[in-house]
Amino acid sequence: MTIKVIIVDDQAMVRAGFAALLAAQSDIDVIGDAPDGRQGVELSRRTHPDVVLMDVRMPEMDGLEAARRLLDPPKGVTHRPKVLMLTTFDVDDYVYEALRAGASGFLLKDAPPADLISAVRVVAAGEALLAPSVTRRLIADFARQRPAPRRNRSLRLNGLTPRETEVLELIARGLSNQEIAAGLVLAEQTVKTHIGRVLAKLGLRDRAQAVIFAYESGLVRPGDDG
Repeated sequence: MTIKVIIVDDQAMVRAGFAALLAAQSDIDVIGDAPDGRQGVELSRRTHPDVVLMDVRMPEMDGLEAARRLLDPPKGVTHRPKVLMLTTFDVDDYVYEALRAGASGFLLKDAPPADLISAVRVVAAGEALLAPSVTRRLIADFARQRPAPRRNRSLRLNGLTPRETEVLELIARGLSNQEIAAGLVLAEQTVKTHIGRVLAKLGLRDRAQAVIFAYESGLVRPGDDG
């Protein structure tokens, strides 16, 4: 299946470079690009891409607001693309808000080309792109700026089994499925099953939202070493 992608970034050279790289892949079709969030939303509504590569800082409408509009569309609009935020370390809080809005993850703009290609495929497949090596640093930074844990979210944790709670905590600490499986002495498929149950019970879309939930519920706190 071909993955349809649009690129939203205010820098023409970035759009052109990403488009050339992705279009060279046999399973990816770049169907358009836009220089700001407002035009990106309009383009997405017209073309129905599978994945939107969205810069964070842009004129007219930034990537955060654009992501909100795409992921929580008005009545009558049913298309919800996967949104992959393009960012740098100096916009951590924007990325946190984008994840809360439902973005499937983020990618650093200076990431190797192979990482960009992989990220598009991962997000298109319905997975969240939260690389463990990046998650450990960034998610804690995001959460450190947030209010106290939300009581209603803390109460929702009561619906999880002890093992499911443990798996959620390890996800939030930035561990991959393979690392969780090794740490808990479980098969990787069993870990995937636990994660699926956690998402279903908590009404979460993906791994990205699970990480945010773990911090907002107080299950994991910024600065915890694990």
